[in-house]
Amino acid sequence: GKKEGDYVHFGGLLGEGAVMPVKKVDCSKFVKRGGRIPASVTSFRN
Repeated sequence: GKKEGDYVHFGGLLGEGAVMPVKKVDCSKFVKRGGRIPASVTSFRN
């Protein structure tokens, strides 16, 4: 339920951080051109 600019605290080893905006754009052209998405970003789907 947090919004952009809010601060969240996860506790313990997870720590805390600010909520950042996420762009909602289609990356299919980037991928078709041979661009690679880093593993750390693709792991968000799991």
